[in-house]
Amino acid sequence: MQDFNKLAVWRRAHDLSLNLYRATEVFPRGEMFGLTSQLRRASASIAANFAEGSGRTQVEFGRFVQIALGSACEVEYHVLLARDLSYLPPERFDYLTDEVRAVKEDANCIVEDGSSATGQVATMKIIECKLLY
Repeated sequence: MQDFNKLAVWRRAHDLSLNLYRATEVFPRGEMFGLTSQLRRASASIAANFAEGSGRTQVEFGRFVQIALGSACEVEYHVLLARDLSYLPPERFDYLTDEVRAVKEDANCIVEDGSSATGQVATMKIIECKLLY
């Protein structure tokens, strides 16, 4: 078990979530229960899965990282949708897209390349990517 607050990937995901909450404050009121809510929930899910997984075994942690990656992909799409609906200016879109891609890159360093059916965490990749502490 490890303290999720010390995971660099969790900190990055938490910052992404905070930035998305701020970005969605200016979305149309009609999107409060649509795109605004979905973006906020999906972004919070990324950091929440890193946090929950950190309290589990390494094998379980790997599964939670994979779930976080799925949520990050969802966020990336919703940010694109928000841009195409003109809810996000291009520079804000670029910044948020860069942030979510950085989280995905960090998370990909944690999980195995998929060659193992066990879903175990690739410990060497964690060390190489320097995501812990």
